Amino acid sequence: MVESVKDRRLKLRVVFDPIAMVGPGRVDLLEFIQETGSISAAGRRMGMSYKRAWSLVEAMNAIFRAPLVESTRGGAKGGGAALTRDGETVLAAYRRIEIKLAEAAAPELGVLTAMLGDMSGGR
Repeated sequence: MVESVKDRRLKLRVVFDPIAMVGPGRVDLLEFIQETGSISAAGRRMGMSYKRAWSLVEAMNAIFRAPLVESTRGGAKGGGAALTRDGETVLAAYRRIEIKLAEAAAPELGVLTAMLGDMSGGR
């Protein structure tokens, strides 16, 4: 197992064609929507506007056969958003790929890490 995936994080971007892709930001957005039940709250957690978060959700919903996120409009009871079964599958598959990639790359990451200079600014 990798000592600390967070300390040496690999960023995975899966490109299906020039405009269709899934990467760390989009997957984090899915995860935060799952946790918060809200596109707006998920976007705030990531420091982005609701418009930007909604745009990313629309893009992801468009590239897959079925939507990854379903939302309900606000009103007296308030709106919300949830991952569909396909959204949960995409999120879980991506996270499993990240883990496998980090485990496979651990030896090489160790070599690169050992070669790094002083990154504290005290060079």
